[in-house]
Amino acid sequence: MPERDRAVLALERRGWSGPGEKERAIRERLDMSPTRYYQLLNALLDDPRALAHDPVTVNRLRRRRAARRTRR
Repeated sequence: MPERDRAVLALERRGWSGPGEKERAIRERLDMSPTRYYQLLNALLDDPRALAHDPVTVNRLRRRRAARRTRR
């Protein structure tokens, strides 16, 4: 699993006190836009390597994504 993908999962694992703090960390730590970050994160949720690397985070995010899709 590429280092960038592991870094995305690590950033997502953290708790954030405010919405701006996470976006700032995405730009500073990963040197990418929040839009690109969320595109990568969404793709990672379907990647078996991501599930093997961090099953707790990936499963939590999969449940959240499924709930959002159900509400639509």
